[in-house]
Amino acid sequence: MEPVDLSRRIEPGMPVYPGDPGVDAEASATMASDGYRVTHLSFTTHVGTHIDAPAHMEPEGATLDEYGIADFRFDARLVDLAAGTRDCDRGDDRGLDAREAIEPEMLPDDAADADMLVLRTGWGDHWGDERYFDHPYLTPEAARHVADLDCAVGLDTINPDPTPTEQAGDDEPEGTPAHHELLGAGAFIVENLDLSADLPDRFTLRAYPLRVDADGAPVRAVAERPAGPE
Repeated sequence: MEPVDLSRRIEPGMPVYPGDPGVDAEASATMASDGYRVTHLSFTTHVGTHIDAPAHMEPEGATLDEYGIADFRFDARLVDLAAGTRDCDRGDDRGLDAREAIEPEMLPDDAADADMLVLRTGWGDHWGDERYFDHPYLTPEAARHVADLDCAVGLDTINPDPTPTEQAGDDEPEGTPAHHELLGAGAFIVENLDLSADLPDRFTLRAYPLRVDADGAPVRAVAERPAGPE
């Protein structure tokens, strides 16, 4: 398996969480005037493909600089909800609808020795248009189930919770309960993954953030062959 880049390009005009400032890129030095190029970049710690540290939501949560580099290498298990719930051999075989709740019974009962569940919802196909924000979401119970498996979670959505839009339903959870269930248990969340590639059921995910004392940071997320015998 060749390494597969699961990262979104960081660039002006890219999708950001509603209300967050967008990405800005300005030349602070140019070849014509200075003989070299330097670009001034401005964006939040939660732009593009990024990792949430517990400090993102938890008052006493750890920041990224409290972890070692090995903590950002994950033995990942793909859960393909975009093709139905066949990964855990129950439920029907349809994909997910807009703003559909992902319930615990749609997820595996055990982690099978993985330390991250990568949930392919199919909503990455809508990257770049408004529909992307009406993604499926984890119920608090589903997030707690993942945390109880002692797993981090990776998503091809901008949020494990419902993102506020005009399409939001009255029965949706308020606030960010899925974030709190996961981050409160010390489980990382990696958001905005590009899961369009043909990925195996198990792979190693390397999601190394910028080295910064912060609540989150963009990552270069790369899938590769898991360690072990050929």
